[in-house]
Parts: sequence; structure tokens; C-alpha cells
Amino acid sequence: MSEASSDREGFAALMLRMRARGISSKSLFEAIENTPRASFVPAEFRDAVWSNRTVPIECGEALEACDFQVAMIAALDLQPDNRVLEIGTGSGYTAAVMARLCQKILTLDRYNTLVQQARQRHEHLGLSNIVARQADGREGAPEGPFDRIIVWAAFEELPRKFVDQLTSGGIMVAPIGPGDGVQTMTHLTKVGSRFEKVELETVRLQPLAPGVAEAI
Repeated sequence: MSEASSDREGFAALMLRMRARGISSKSLFEAIENTPRASFVPAEFRDAVWSNRTVPIECGEALEACDFQVAMIAALDLQPDNRVLEIGTGSGYTAAVMARLCQKILTLDRYNTLVQQARQRHEHLGLSNIVARQADGREGAPEGPFDRIIVWAAFEELPRKFVDQLTSGGIMVAPIGPGDGVQTMTHLTKVGSRFEKVELETVRLQPLAPGVAEAI
């Protein structure tokens, strides 16, 4: 089977799995189809591009399973005029997908290597509405408030201070729980000065680490 045929089959299988989960957004599916996931996966793991498992990337980090990434993007309910903050750039894949669904994305990572690689991939795809920056994401970003926030590393407890980083009615999706145990991916909607919380699914992600990496 050619690489192109394998890619089409992998994408089709992902769509079937997403529909089984109740996710059927045409715009989201188009954004995924138009974002070459293989470009964000290390060459030695190309056979796992569309598999439902995590893939190691640089700096000891990982590209999360595609099913999980798509489900969490769907939970954000992105709108065309949204400004989005992403904490945890990783390979840059999720920012690239979301950039096709919203107005602007600021994506932060503590590793400069990952930020630089993500920038190159985004530029290659002509995605000019993404700003990738090396930063400590624990406090959000001064450009806020944002309409949507997504975090790919775990908070020990409900991140109440992020209420001020969201617009009224804004949505945050983040894992909450012990860094060395099971966390719950949580959908948080800003209502007044508080969050309305809906638990989505259990996960095991790395804790949100302080500071930025100096060497890599």
C-alpha cells in the first residue's frame, strides 16, 4: 500500500472512531484532513501516525494519541472569531489544526526546541495566525483574556486563577489531578467569576512544570 493510501485509510478510520464518540463536526474533520499529521510525527514512528497511541517526540515529550487530541479540540467548540491560548505546544500539531478553526492562537511551551520546530512546521503550512513562544504557561499569558484555553499538562487542583484569563462564557479544557497519578480532563466554562465544571475522561499526563528549559 502506498503512503498516500495508508494515510487516507488512517484518516478515515479516525473519523469513524470519532463519530462513534458522538463527534461529527464537518469543519473539524476538514481541518484535520488539511493538516498533514505525518509532518508532525518523527520519521521512525510514521507507521503510528493515525494509531490511537502516544508517540515520543523531542525533549522527552510526547504527541498524544490522535483520538484524544481530536476529542479535546472538539470539546473547545471553537468559533471562527475565537482567540485561543494553548499551553503545551509539543509538536505543534494541535495548534495547526485549531488554527484552521479560529482567528488566532498563542501556543506556549517550556522547551525552545519544540517551539522552534513547531514554528517551522506552521510556516511550511502557511499558517500565519499562530504565535509560538517559549514561556512558563502556569500563569497564562498577558495577551488575555482568551475565548478558549487548552492545556496538555496537569494542574494539581482547579486552576481558579485562569478565570481572569477567559472572556465571559469562555471555555477551558485541562487535566486536573495529581502529577504522578490519574487525572481528569475537565471542561470549564466561565460563568461570572467562577467555573462551571464538566468532567470528560480520565488521563495520565505530565504535571505542568514550572519555568522554562534553559538548555533545550
